[in-house]
Amino acid sequence: MDNTTTLKDRITQDMKDAMRAKDAERLATIRLLLAAMKQKEVDERVTLDDAAVVAIVDKLIKQRKDSIAAFQQAGRQDLADKEAAEQRVLQAYLPERMDAEAVLAAVRTLVARLEAKGPGDMGRVMAAAKAELAGKAEMAQVSAAVKQALAG
Repeated sequence: MDNTTTLKDRITQDMKDAMRAKDAERLATIRLLLAAMKQKEVDERVTLDDAAVVAIVDKLIKQRKDSIAAFQQAGRQDLADKEAAEQRVLQAYLPERMDAEAVLAAVRTLVARLEAKGPGDMGRVMAAAKAELAGKAEMAQVSAAVKQALAG
């Protein structure tokens, strides 16, 4: 993939490849992702950049995780497996994730830059962290790192 190819282009190409390969499950998941992207573009009258696409992928993966837990609790392993397969397809569109130490280091840098002093600054720091780390780290992990950094 060259540098001029956007994530959106890659997803569209993957859809065509899945069609040619007659990979119905992968195709259905990619179409679901493209539909979510199109919906966001239409609703907000914007053209999505890679960061916005990653945010959508993140949201869809979180939905899959929640569904898997619910299906397993209900004893529906067949449905949980289907959601897990969709999650694996979606995971391919995320950039490599930062490890816990890297997240904490990035958050500490942010806290210092924003001159945040304590728990009262959590919202301000989280807003900046979301903008800077979206797609690079799980937000639950970022939130925990922010709490830790602001607790001193």
